[in-house]
Amino acid sequence: MVGAGVGALAALGATLALALGLTPGVAATLVLAVQAMVTGAMHEDGLADSADGLWGGWDKARRLEIMHDSRIGSYGVLALVLACLARWSALSVVLALGPQWAVLIAVGALSRVPMVVIAAALPNARGSGLSQAVGRPDGPTAGLALGLGLALSLVLVGAVPALAMATLAGLACCGLVVVAWRRIGGQTGDILGASQQLAELAALAVAAAALS
Repeated sequence: MVGAGVGALAALGATLALALGLTPGVAATLVLAVQAMVTGAMHEDGLADSADGLWGGWDKARRLEIMHDSRIGSYGVLALVLACLARWSALSVVLALGPQWAVLIAVGALSRVPMVVIAAALPNARGSGLSQAVGRPDGPTAGLALGLGLALSLVLVGAVPALAMATLAGLACCGLVVVAWRRIGGQTGDILGASQQLAELAALAVAAAALS
């Protein structure tokens, strides 16, 4: 439900921008800014750190050390820039037809589901940090998160779009899970943040394709 709230605030920002006569591209920029401010850009930070660590180290210990480093490297910059550009492009298409409250709320809800599912499915790779402090959810909790996110999306955007968004988001996050398991043997808070970003991008891509 937190994701739905973030999506609603983003939709409010888009509504105000479009009501002022601003272009969909500017409205999309405002949506990204609102999301980053509300969440403290934690998920974007997780994506950047994950890219740096998963591809920047030669062994598990070094990869985790890189992910823990507050400095951002070339892989992180590239991942962050490409992800933001891709999200902006998809949002520009979506917002060309109006504020799209239902879509933004559905995307916000669905994109947070993988964080819970991955936290339940994979052990903490580091044994410390935010992911460890929050605790590992059990299977029923992950199932509840999945059910709520999917149900809300079904109500908001309909069966076919919701299932398409969930499927592509799930596939994207499955790829992340495979890489994380092979390279660091589990998940961290950064991996969970990266999963949200990938899921959001996938869901937005489906929405943009459906509305274009």
